Amino acid sequence: MLDGWLDFHRQTLLTKCAGLTAEQLRTASVAPSGLTLLGLVRHAADNERYWFRQQFARLDLPSLYFTEAQPDRDFEGLDDADPAADLDALRNEIELVRQAVAGRSLDDTFVGSRGKDISLRWVYLHMIEEYARHNGHADLIRERLDGTTGE
Repeated sequence: MLDGWLDFHRQTLLTKCAGLTAEQLRTASVAPSGLTLLGLVRHAADNERYWFRQQFARLDLPSLYFTEAQPDRDFEGLDDADPAADLDALRNEIELVRQAVAGRSLDDTFVGSRGKDISLRWVYLHMIEEYARHNGHADLIRERLDGTTGE
């Protein structure tokens, strides 16, 4: 069930981006916000990598966009970003996440940054919440761009 809901929300974000130009994907919602569909895609890819592969699977991987110098790089400075590459990065990260959690129990845990055990179940629930919240943003941005609404 958790896989199904997470996949639904993953696909919803990708659907919100489908058929748009690079410029539309980089278009901010409304001033003063700089939130864009492309920023949401990059943020989702970094979160997939962080929670499932860096934290849960304990793989030593760099972040896709986050840096200490630019912690909001997933959302900022998108003028030179390649939307097709960023969408592919999200799709690829989703596939790598599926491989990383295959055969693992939802009760498997890791020690989080605050020293507490975090279960794979918690990561799934957190990611569903994360996508659901941002898909609401994506819905509004997409409606502003071309009037498209819905799932």
